[in-house]
Amino acid sequence: MTSFSPRSIALLLAAVAVPTAAIPAQAPPYDSAAPIAYMIDLSSGKVLYARDADKPMPPASLAKMMTTHVAFRLIQQGKLKLDQKFTVRPETWQKWHGPAAGSTMFLSVNEQVSVENLLHGIVTLSGNDACVVLAEGIAGTEEAFVQMMNEEARRMGLKNSRFGTSNGWPDGDRTMVTARDLATIARMTIEETPDLYKKFYATTSFTWGRTMAGSDITQANRNPILGKVAGADGLKTGHTEEAGFGFTGSAEQNGRRLIMVVAGLPTFNGRIAESVKFMDWGFRAWRSVPLFKQGAEVEKAAVQGGNALTVPLVAPHNMAMTLPMAASDNLKVSVVYDGPIKAPIAKGQQIAELVVHTADGDTQSMALVAGAAVEEVGLFGRLWNGFRSLFG
Repeated sequence: MTSFSPRSIALLLAAVAVPTAAIPAQAPPYDSAAPIAYMIDLSSGKVLYARDADKPMPPASLAKMMTTHVAFRLIQQGKLKLDQKFTVRPETWQKWHGPAAGSTMFLSVNEQVSVENLLHGIVTLSGNDACVVLAEGIAGTEEAFVQMMNEEARRMGLKNSRFGTSNGWPDGDRTMVTARDLATIARMTIEETPDLYKKFYATTSFTWGRTMAGSDITQANRNPILGKVAGADGLKTGHTEEAGFGFTGSAEQNGRRLIMVVAGLPTFNGRIAESVKFMDWGFRAWRSVPLFKQGAEVEKAAVQGGNALTVPLVAPHNMAMTLPMAASDNLKVSVVYDGPIKAPIAKGQQIAELVVHTADGDTQSMALVAGAAVEEVGLFGRLWNGFRSLFG
């Protein structure tokens, strides 16, 4: 079955009749203890929970996720190396040591520290000193690095977040984020730099620095779901008097990856309890219905002005539908795109959407990409394509 409109072509891939008496499956109830909370299932892109998800707030150390992401991208691009070393400037040490400087990696004056160890100091220990040393080493000054953070935020499409420091230290509301944007930073770190994400974010403890007595200093990762939720492997906690206790976390179970954000909690222990409870709810109250495996051809789309008449539409990753546990599996799946699609088309370019309708009227949309490149052709090529279309 095919339907047409002036703007798009919708190809019906699968349909199951829905009884007229079907009872909608309500979203599983949940009342977060956090004044700001958000959860998304990456397997489908479905938002499972949102409370004030677009409300600007100070991120505290959650801002370090962006510092880490910028560094990860530079490493991936070959512009920064893990074994590259930066020197701890006396001025930086003076500002970012002692109880008044918050969380610290316990760096020393003029110490040379590798990028790899600084990243452990940021991700595992939440070191404010490590952030600034890394920022200065990469960009010359922290201010210049902050510009890189904001440029990356624009590339990510973060419309409601801005950064004024590399470590999230209170700065008169120059640094503000939203829960939805924090989840986007987490998602793009996981998807764009997966090897570095795995290498750093699940580390349970890290040793750096020495006490006055000469003993090594080992600090535990403050991530409240590591070791408490199966598959937990990130990301970052944050706390200031202004922001309260916050956390952006992720876990993967049976191919489902969830990202959660909670913020504004009043106590350290309250953050632990709510983070574990929230993530457990996401996995237990919802289930995943697999649709297409990564790379599977879902449909073909018509092409205009290319060296091929059609282009395969493929799944860029394993695709699934997220449903409440009690919901019916009856799904109607369609592909929608603006067509015909004009060449040139790059392989991997997003050119269509997979739209899934559930029996209770819910809709979820997921991106489909070109499975092959299609080059643009000239007048003769277009005439030849017309001939092929007519005589097939």
